[in-house]
Amino acid sequence: MAKLYLVPTPIGNLEDMTFRAIKVLKEVDLILAEDTRTSGKLLKHYEIATHMQSHHMHNEHKTTESIIRKLKSGETIALISDAGTPAISDPGFLLTRACVENNIEVECLPGATAFVPALVNSGLPNDKFVFEGFLPVKKGRQTRLQLLAEETRTMIFYESPHKLIKTLGNLVEYLGADRAVSVSRELSKFHEETVRGTVKEVLSHFEQKPPKGEIVVVVAGKK
Repeated sequence: MAKLYLVPTPIGNLEDMTFRAIKVLKEVDLILAEDTRTSGKLLKHYEIATHMQSHHMHNEHKTTESIIRKLKSGETIALISDAGTPAISDPGFLLTRACVENNIEVECLPGATAFVPALVNSGLPNDKFVFEGFLPVKKGRQTRLQLLAEETRTMIFYESPHKLIKTLGNLVEYLGADRAVSVSRELSKFHEETVRGTVKEVLSHFEQKPPKGEIVVVVAGKK
């Protein structure tokens, strides 16, 4: 039966791959990968020989229709991203929506997502939270931050290392220097680190020690 599998991959440590994910990737007809070179290393590690096809944010609008045709013909396809769960700040939504619209079965396997360990590690309230992904780079950034200044739930952001200082500076400006924040980087990897404190304190830390690697920022909501 035709089916699209959304398969999470490790965010760093290869041992976080599930037995079920390996089994699915070995059994499907095709794997859609964000970057076939990156995913190729993972597949080689687990001796997965399934054919791969590139599917990323720059071509997903063009390739979705042809993938739907493959699924309709009876193929089983797995979608993976470079790291974590597909569609969480990664390609996946457009293809999933197209499958739903065409009555094609979709199954998402449980697995790694960077913001979950970062949230739990933060020590900030996690009974209610809002995942913001990446903040707008330019247009809409100021407006978004003004709205979030009134958010009472814990907020989660993804950020790149070269933009972290700017983002923390923006949080000082819009949310206040004393707002509690936790920054986790390189989760599950050898150099994993979580820095907690006020926004001002964490900003000072990373100004002195420029950050590297994948970063998750967790910010306390307004009291």
